Amino acid sequence: MPDSPRTYANAPEPEKSAESLVQHATDNQVCRITLNRPEALNAITPDQRERIIRLLSEASADPAVRAVVITGTGRGFCAGADLRGGPPTEDRVAGDVARTIRLGAQRLVAAVLDCEKPVIAAVNGTAAGLGAHLAFACDLVLAAESARFIEVFVRRGLVPDGGGAYLLPRLVGPQRAKELMFFGDALTAPEAERLGLVNRVVADGELDKTAREWAERLATGPTRALALTKQLVNASLDTDRTTAFAAEAAAQEINMTTQDAREGVRSFVERRNPEYKGR
Repeated sequence: MPDSPRTYANAPEPEKSAESLVQHATDNQVCRITLNRPEALNAITPDQRERIIRLLSEASADPAVRAVVITGTGRGFCAGADLRGGPPTEDRVAGDVARTIRLGAQRLVAAVLDCEKPVIAAVNGTAAGLGAHLAFACDLVLAAESARFIEVFVRRGLVPDGGGAYLLPRLVGPQRAKELMFFGDALTAPEAERLGLVNRVVADGELDKTAREWAERLATGPTRALALTKQLVNASLDTDRTTAFAAEAAAQEINMTTQDAREGVRSFVERRNPEYKGR
């Protein structure tokens, strides 16, 4: 279902490719994914969504990538999903909407949650609907002072999608999640930080610099240990204590076979800073 204000959902110009609308670069072992549709506040089309999913999958598998940053150009981080190319309402049959959500917005959010590298959202402006959920699915969220977060669905008479009813209660608790989703009020970046939706708010001009610093710090860390830690934390609220403890022990067992784990122990014994290689 469309989850962004209609004024945001301008179709991309025909000559623009998904590659130009979702830019990608890797530098200093950091994969940077930039939504580049500023005239639509970076509302995501299906082609853009598929490219983001593919880039995240490639980042997981590429040993040369050890951290990921997702950001946007212009005044918006992401105004939500632009699905205007879908079938008209009167042509839908039972199951169409659920299938669209399952194969679309939910796959995008799952791609962030399942990425084996730490993912930072650098929220440069409005994050609405699916755009907000894209940010909340990231492992760390940096926000510019001018950023806003909007659970816009209720304004359109819609149910939240893109994993919002899964993510928000885990981040702020059920009561706060309902407040945000029932009213659809815009949250400023400082308000989002106070609620625990944002790790840090920085001046607009400092967002890119801070995101690079955080990402490069993660990129020099023990990559497999970070991936296993991410898996444990993401699964923790869905499991009982016995299962969580078993998963923790198994993760430690796997991690101790890595070169970085051996380097971490060796550097401690030798009283020096570790030099992790991501292996």
